[in-house]
Amino acid sequence: MRTKRQGIIVWFQHMKNLKQIKRYGHYLYSSKKMKYAVLYIDQDQIEAIEAKLLKLSFVSKVDRSYKPFIRIDFENAKPDKAKQYDYKMGI
Repeated sequence: MRTKRQGIIVWFQHMKNLKQIKRYGHYLYSSKKMKYAVLYIDQDQIEAIEAKLLKLSFVSKVDRSYKPFIRIDFENAKPDKAKQYDYKMGI
């Protein structure tokens, strides 16, 4: 069974602290210019890890990704007339 995971964005002050941030979850991406890192964490542990990260002196703030809670099946989606015509032509 797949574990339910959620992304968090950790805003920090210096890139040298990135090694410590990587210990808290599955590291995915970091931006040198904007000074943030993206981590993936199990959903059942997210509150505890978020609290631990906020206690660190070099962490400015922590944001959650709400992607797992967004519906991705759309109803009444109107097809594009131009694309529909192309499919009928066999292109």
